[in-house]
Amino acid sequence: MQKVSADLTRAGKSIGFVPTMGYLHEGHERLLQVARKENDYVILSIYVNPLQFGEHEDLEHYPRNIDHDLSVAKRNDIDYIFLPENKTMYPTPLSIEMVVSKRANVLCGRSRPGHFEGVVTILTKLFNICRPTKAYFGQKDAQQVAVVDALIQDFNFPVQLVSVPTVREKDGLAKSSRNINLSPQERSEAPAIQRALQKGKTLMQTDNPDIPEVIQETRQFLERETRGKIDYIELLSYPDLEPIETFDRQVILAVAVYYESARLIDNTVFRPGDMS
Repeated sequence: MQKVSADLTRAGKSIGFVPTMGYLHEGHERLLQVARKENDYVILSIYVNPLQFGEHEDLEHYPRNIDHDLSVAKRNDIDYIFLPENKTMYPTPLSIEMVVSKRANVLCGRSRPGHFEGVVTILTKLFNICRPTKAYFGQKDAQQVAVVDALIQDFNFPVQLVSVPTVREKDGLAKSSRNINLSPQERSEAPAIQRALQKGKTLMQTDNPDIPEVIQETRQFLERETRGKIDYIELLSYPDLEPIETFDRQVILAVAVYYESARLIDNTVFRPGDMS
């Protein structure tokens, strides 16, 4: 893979790269489609990275369906699939460990210590192997996009980060492989997550918005509309993911909700005056 990507680069070809852990769904497919439109060649990597899993997260039961993934790649005219094994990516214990000092200890990262260290480690390896011109990530996992942005900037990777808008159902629910685990009642309530985010966004566009009050009203709306348990509602600068006192820059309003057999996340990123 490294030789192939080096040869393509020397030939002046652009490489679009979509890193995944497989079990591809429509969100991944959208990333592949955008990459296909924007590049001469597209590389899809499929690798369930053990470093991203905490001690209470079940690596062995992470869903896998390689035949399905290969059919998705073929349907989207993907040029190369990088499908390494653990012994390829981690032939010996790491001598150097990466630490994410910012952007990781909020939102989902707060309850997943070590997760983003695993993300930046595997991406550093994948960027060096696949040598992409552009790398594609879904905005649904906005915290991951922010961490990848920091990785690229801090370590001077010659890679352009492309954040692709979240793919949604007709009723606004963000598409996720976890949606199939919702009961019919939960599925009917889940679109309230996106409506709550839009309500919070609208409240933020008033003159001198009271940020704690916006968060509280967003929470109250969600509590009225769904019986899911709210994990967090946070309003932070983006992509820095720092607390804000005034609305004078780009921000993210993000939510996570627990249902009986699924935890759903969603977000909206916007600037002052942005109502689109």
